[in-house]
Amino acid sequence: NLTYIMKILVLAPHPFFQNRGTPIDVLLVLRGLAERDGTEVDLLTYNEGSDVSLPNLSIHRTPNLRITRHIRPGFSLKKIICDFFMLVQAWRMVGKRRYDLIHAGEEAVFIAMLMKFLYGVPYAYDLDSSIAQQMIEKIPQLSIFARLFNWWEKMAIGNSLINLPVCNALADLCDRNGSQKTVVIHDISQLKNPDLPNSGRLKKELGINNLILLYIGNLEVYQGIDLLLESFKLACATTDKVDLVIIGGTQEDIKHYGEKARRLGIETKTHFIGPRPFEELDEYLAEADILVAPRIKGINTPMKVFPYLHSGKPVLLTDLYTHSQVIPKDVACLAPADPVNFSKEIVKLSEDEQLRARLGQKGKSFVEKEHTYVAHQRRLHGAYDWIEQKIKKKDPLGRSGKGVGE
Repeated sequence: NLTYIMKILVLAPHPFFQNRGTPIDVLLVLRGLAERDGTEVDLLTYNEGSDVSLPNLSIHRTPNLRITRHIRPGFSLKKIICDFFMLVQAWRMVGKRRYDLIHAGEEAVFIAMLMKFLYGVPYAYDLDSSIAQQMIEKIPQLSIFARLFNWWEKMAIGNSLINLPVCNALADLCDRNGSQKTVVIHDISQLKNPDLPNSGRLKKELGINNLILLYIGNLEVYQGIDLLLESFKLACATTDKVDLVIIGGTQEDIKHYGEKARRLGIETKTHFIGPRPFEELDEYLAEADILVAPRIKGINTPMKVFPYLHSGKPVLLTDLYTHSQVIPKDVACLAPADPVNFSKEIVKLSEDEQLRARLGQKGKSFVEKEHTYVAHQRRLHGAYDWIEQKIKKKDPLGRSGKGVGE
């Protein structure tokens, strides 16, 4: 009697673990896989980040070189260097061990696709964004290569055993590009205590008495921080009831946007307090009166929206498909992505306490139905039940690959 052990190689081309969107998504996948009987996971990731301890998980990292430290989100030379080392290490690992599946995210899907062609190991493509769109948005000069990027993305999707997009827009992208199987693994809220009371600690720390308009996340351009600051300047011309608090960002980004706040004349009402531990997220959300996500680019729904809503606080979002594909208009305030109209919604929320309470309650109920860990676990395990059946059908002993490890 042979016990079937499913061996999975997870490719995560970013620092892991760090308290930001994509690494948090990967941690959720690893937690879900650790809960499955008869599953062993090797994680191959970048040199930076904190180790995590989970059953049957081994972590492997790219070389810790000075040039590959302090890697930021998005396309960069540092990522290209790390991806080269990841390719070499993945090649060695697949050549030594008989993996049943490669679970790959972001650009690592191309490494997974190469391993499929070389060794016959199937892969699952974990999409948290469109690589082709993301590269062109980051570097507009690359738009001349748009057709090539779209072809690569189509190849990655079409050759995947299963595609696991995080939102409906990415599911549509998969279906348009020949996906064999698509399962949407929606982002979720991971708040430990969504019912924490507002202690007033943050207002005391900052020396303010106004309502707090709170943003949490990185300060990349696509997050719409320019829109937020410009809208807040216009809102301040109408109301003096609100202070803006921004959590997150590198020192370079904080300096850049701090200077913009000074130019706009809102520096005394705009507070950049830097990164805070992920474990304290629920405490900071509890201190807010209004939560804001002014994202202006991308088609995936940002992860922050779900803990925002789960906190029971009113949420202000840009009325773009990145948000509207998932969030109904009676659950959050969806405002046009321009300073004039976005500022009007800031003022409206600041002046209507009943509206804030109503949106907060609806947002919380919305998340508790389909965007908690239980829902995520159900979707991920359903996808992996299907994967396991496909692999066992191919070879009841789990021998996927062409002579791998033999």
